[in-house]
Amino acid sequence: MSFDVIVKNGRWFDGTGAASAVRNLGIRDGRVASVSETDLDETGCPRVIDAAGHWVIPGMVDIHTHYDVEVLVQPALVESLRHGVTTILLGSCSLSTIHASPSDAGDLFGRVEAIPRPYVVGALDDIKTWTTAGEYVAALETLPLGPNVAAFIGHSDIRAARMGLERSTDAAVKPTAAELAQMEADLVDALDAGFVGMSSQQLMFDKLDGEVCRSRTLPSTYARRKERRRLNKVLRARGRALQGGPDVSKPQSLVGMAFSSCGWGFKPALKVSLLSAADIKAIPMVAHMFPFIARWVNRFGGNFRFQHLPVPFEVYADGIALVVFEEFGSGAAALHLSNQVDEQRALLADEDYRRAFRKEYGMKYGPRVWHRDFFDAEIAECPDASVIGKTFGQVGVDRGDVHPVDAFLDLVVEYGDKVRWRTTISNHRPEVLDRFAADPGVQLGFSDAGAHLRNMAFYNFGLRLLRRVRDAEQAGKPFMTVEHAVHRLTGELADWYDVDAGHLRVGDRADLVVIDPARLDASLDDYAEDPIPAFGGLSRMVNRNDATVVSVLVGGTEVFAGGAVGSAVGVRRTGEFLRAGAGRLGVRG
Repeated sequence: MSFDVIVKNGRWFDGTGAASAVRNLGIRDGRVASVSETDLDETGCPRVIDAAGHWVIPGMVDIHTHYDVEVLVQPALVESLRHGVTTILLGSCSLSTIHASPSDAGDLFGRVEAIPRPYVVGALDDIKTWTTAGEYVAALETLPLGPNVAAFIGHSDIRAARMGLERSTDAAVKPTAAELAQMEADLVDALDAGFVGMSSQQLMFDKLDGEVCRSRTLPSTYARRKERRRLNKVLRARGRALQGGPDVSKPQSLVGMAFSSCGWGFKPALKVSLLSAADIKAIPMVAHMFPFIARWVNRFGGNFRFQHLPVPFEVYADGIALVVFEEFGSGAAALHLSNQVDEQRALLADEDYRRAFRKEYGMKYGPRVWHRDFFDAEIAECPDASVIGKTFGQVGVDRGDVHPVDAFLDLVVEYGDKVRWRTTISNHRPEVLDRFAADPGVQLGFSDAGAHLRNMAFYNFGLRLLRRVRDAEQAGKPFMTVEHAVHRLTGELADWYDVDAGHLRVGDRADLVVIDPARLDASLDDYAEDPIPAFGGLSRMVNRNDATVVSVLVGGTEVFAGGAVGSAVGVRRTGEFLRAGAGRLGVRG
């Protein structure tokens, strides 16, 4: 029998961590039909890819994205496809678009994920027809999906829908028995539709957009123990996952969410994946805590993982528009006025405000994310060319020892969002990154793809990890094998979330990436910008590694090759909605 695609002579990795080998793959009807040491018959095969000297790996899995809006208006999700990501998970950080109204969804996503609110509301106003999780899945399956999609149901989504946004974000209000029962029913409905689990957030600097409840924290942060336990009980019984974000200002929040995974010998373990293991510049000793917690939770019968972005967490900001400022009062006050430009500038110029900002900037101890060091914040763009390439701290020194906070605020007051700057918040020490990447209590992923569009670009995080592993191996200082790294980016994640992805054996989905290892080079560290047509041409930070990624297939269809998307992309569906627990061939077991 002829094949639809043949990938020949490549170094093949099956996604299990087993030894790689040079093999020839034959693909038929969207599945791997043959893995052969000998040449395959190319007669009648319309596409033969010669992968000599290249790696052939399963399509990578991105477990943490915020494509929930973009998937509705640009369902090809090309920025992930072109970097070898063939399966993405929606619904992170308690946010999904299943139940909340378009206006409420705009408030939920707009400020937290830096996706401009009008585009969220507009997309859902135009497209949303569903009222249940099952109807949502059916709607996705009518779209020309590029990658495969799996999903969490968002706790804030169902809470806002059942209680109303105002009541769900009022600390004095508890859900009624009927509201709590309906939230539980929504969760059950989502799991029945094949969702991988629920995401919930306790992080207190994720703030609402809009006017109704502006600057309140997300609805899930107001949930009390009884509510969380009731929903977790459903997840535990069904073997599905809880993705959680603890309140970083309260260590007990992290410990409590982590140990909720334990069954303690009389109930099943709850799968828990927490945000996130990071080597935070502000508190470097905390890096030792994450593997320790994971090890002990799992030793007590848990099924627990921390999520981890396996690359330096470099962020860019336009003016003061960066989520880390939400973690202290004066920063949050400025972001509260982000929709009132004149009022915000007046606030930033006010001396009493600046005094408060300087005081909080100087608080260098205690739980926090941002290092609060404007000497570690380089100006990338500014109408005043004399400051480009300098840090705000250096600008202050040049202007007569002006305080770094004042140097920053002076430039933002004068030029607003035309001042573009960058800093690295975490994951700056390679030796710590290597330990996290190899730790069994850590899951690799946390790209935030589809969110923070002007702030970060980690679409190629998997390629950057593979480069680091390859370089360490060549230097004679390996911290994991390439096979293990591929497994961690593919099969390990698919197996844990119980979706049909991440492997490349006979019978598996033909989702694969052909990589030129010689081009796993410094170009992976660069970023570019590209407009998003569906978001009014907003310029998004992206990666461009077209020489590294030779070819990408989803379901046996070539979706990217030679630096260009395939003819099917955006025209017909190549990816599928992957239902948790459906089994290898999509049949529920």
